[in-house]
Parts: sequence; structure tokens; C-alpha cells
Amino acid sequence: MSTLLSIQDIWNIISMPAFVVGYIAVVVLLMLVVVITVIVNEHKFTSFADRVEKSVRKAEKAKEEAAGSRFDMLKRLDEAKGTRVETAFEDDTTDLRTFCEAFRNFAAGKLKLYYTIDTIREFVAGLAVSHIIILQGMSGTGKTSLAFALGEFLGNPSTVIPVQPMWKERSDLLGYYNEFTKRFNETLLLQKIYEANSRRDIFVTILDEMNIARVEYYFAEFLSLLEIPDLGARMLEVVSDRWPDDPVDLQNGRVRLPDNMWFLGTANNDDSTFAISDKVYDRAMVLNIDVKSEPFSAPSYRGVPVSAERFKQLAAEAVSEHAVSEETIELLRKVDAYLAENYRISFGNRIMKQIMIYLPVYVACGGQELDALDDILAKKILRKLETQNMTYRASDMEAMCDTFNELFGNERMTRCLSTIRRIARNG
Repeated sequence: MSTLLSIQDIWNIISMPAFVVGYIAVVVLLMLVVVITVIVNEHKFTSFADRVEKSVRKAEKAKEEAAGSRFDMLKRLDEAKGTRVETAFEDDTTDLRTFCEAFRNFAAGKLKLYYTIDTIREFVAGLAVSHIIILQGMSGTGKTSLAFALGEFLGNPSTVIPVQPMWKERSDLLGYYNEFTKRFNETLLLQKIYEANSRRDIFVTILDEMNIARVEYYFAEFLSLLEIPDLGARMLEVVSDRWPDDPVDLQNGRVRLPDNMWFLGTANNDDSTFAISDKVYDRAMVLNIDVKSEPFSAPSYRGVPVSAERFKQLAAEAVSEHAVSEETIELLRKVDAYLAENYRISFGNRIMKQIMIYLPVYVACGGQELDALDDILAKKILRKLETQNMTYRASDMEAMCDTFNELFGNERMTRCLSTIRRIARNG
């Protein structure tokens, strides 16, 4: 009958609420997905400027938390400045001749280290010329000991820096900033450089076995800075930024290379080392220690603390009082012309300046001008012949010996003649 509902109609009526509920549920689920997607996208795509600002704030916070602590040792040196006892210098009782004799006696009497007076004079005169000294020669002849003895004699112990074969850059000498620990790995040399800037003492740094790595690599910045006449411009970069409460004498991440620090490098010439380049030799003074000196009894010995300022003053006085003679300058011109014409070797302004300081200081130390000239010509000029092929020029080398004998007197320039003949013999 038409008034009666079919089974299908009844089922449709019963099913209708579930359909509506399901529909609503789907709509709600879709809306929820849309809302979640919007929230996620808003979080994910925060503006670049906001993220940069957040990073900057985070970095500043880290600096504030670690302020002053990335240079622990340098900060301690700042704290110790007020309690440090000033060295009692003997500047008013010293001259270079007395200085050399006292140093030789001190090394022998207290340390049992024996050197000829000529070696001591060459060493002290070299210190007056350059802040870099190369001590070379056979192993066991006392190269490192001489550098060590100088620190003991001056009352400011030398700092020994053992050079490592893998060194290639200045961070090997100064240290580096560790991003993980937020600390700077401070080397002993960095600490001594920092300390020397606030003291008047002579600081001696020993680069032990300096040519076991390439000197012109790890020491390049030092070589360049030591050439700058303006002492205030000799700034070593330690870090590239400035933090609150960094050490007082660290200026915008840089520290001054102090003028009261000398670098004494020991060098061996064997298969385990690198040849020292002309760039280094030209800037440094060289001391050859090839034989051990005979022991002797020192009449008396004690240290003589001398300030760096006084030592430089003594050197300046020597240059003024014992200026190189015109006769010697004329001989130098003739030697320069001869070597330039025959071997394309010239003195250059740097070496000529070194000669003009070395000779007077050597004389003030008690030596003779001609002996000083013989020494520096052999080490700084004739050494350059080793870079040329002399195998087929033995006769030329004898002619060079004749030239030196003619200019300076027969067999008077013993070191120069010995160097020329050795080079000719070795080819």
C-alpha cells in the first residue's frame, strides 16, 4: 500500500543522521588540517630578518656570558701587573765591552758553557742589528745553550719554543680560537709577547730547530712586521673581533709585537731540515758555531740586568762613536762592484744598513773593524754564491780570492777566503 514505507525508505531515514555526522566530521577534519598547515607555515617561514636578529642576540648573549674568559692566561697577566716587582736594572754601569766580557764569564763560571770572546762579540753585535738571530752549526756545539745563557745573564729566563715539523702559519705560534669551547688556545709565545709589552726587560725567545719546518711560512708575519720602522704599527692579529673585557693590551683583537723581544733560532743543516730561504737570511743575523771552545776559569761572574732601552742606546752610541771609516766604505763599494759584475750579487740597502751597524758595535765590544767586516761579508754576501753552480768556475773562485787579497791585504780576510774556497771545493 502507498501509505506503508518500504524497507528501503526506512533504511534511508535511519541512515541520514550518520551521513550528516560523517559529512560534518570530514569538514571539521579538513578545517583542522588547514589550521595546522597555516600554523606550521607561519612558524617555518618566519622572516629572514627575525632569524638574523635572533642569531645576533644569541651571539651577543654568548659573548656576555664568556666575556673576559676566552683569554684566561692574558687576563691573569693583567691582574698580576699591580703586584709585579720591577727588575733592578744596571743601565748606568754598563758598556758593550764590559757587557761581552761579563756575559762570557757568566756563561763559563755559572753554567759551564764556554765560548770565545769573538763568538760573544759577534753574538752581541748581531743582537744590535736585528731582532732575529740564526744560530747554526754542528749539533752539540752550544747553539741553544748560548741563547739560554743570555736570558739567565739578563735575569729574565729565555722562553724555549720547540718548532714542530707541521707548522705552516702564525696560528702555530700564537694559538687559535676554539669555537666549541669558546676559548682561545693561548700559546706560551703569545703570553710572553703580551707580557713583554708592559715590561722593560729584554725578552729572549728561542725557536729550537727553527728549520725543521719552513721558517718563511710560519714566521712570515713576524718577518714583515719587524721591517716596519714605526714600532706602534707592528700589530699581530690574534682574533678578528673584540669582546667585552678582553685583555687590556689586546687592541681590537691585535697585540703589538714588542721591540724588547728577540727571536734566536737554532738551525741544523741535515736531511731532516729545510734550507733557510734568502728572505729569512737577509733579515736575520747569522752566528756560526762550528766548534766547542776550550774550558777556562772565569775570574768572577754574575748576571747584569740591562733594559732593552739601554741596550739599544749603547748600540746607537757605538754607531756614533765608531762610525765605519771612509776607507772601509770605499773597499765595500769595490767589492760590491766586483761581485755585481762577475756574479750578479749585490749588497742591497738592507745589508748595507746592517753592515753600518754591525761594524761599529763589534768595535765597541772590543773587536777590530776588519774582523767584523770579514765576518759579515762571509755570512751575508758570499753565502749567496752557494746558490750558483760553481762546478765549472773553480778558476774564477781563485781569482776572487786574489781580488780580496789585493783589496784587504794578503790572507787578512780569513773567513771570506775560507768561504770562497769551500764553495769552490763543494761545487
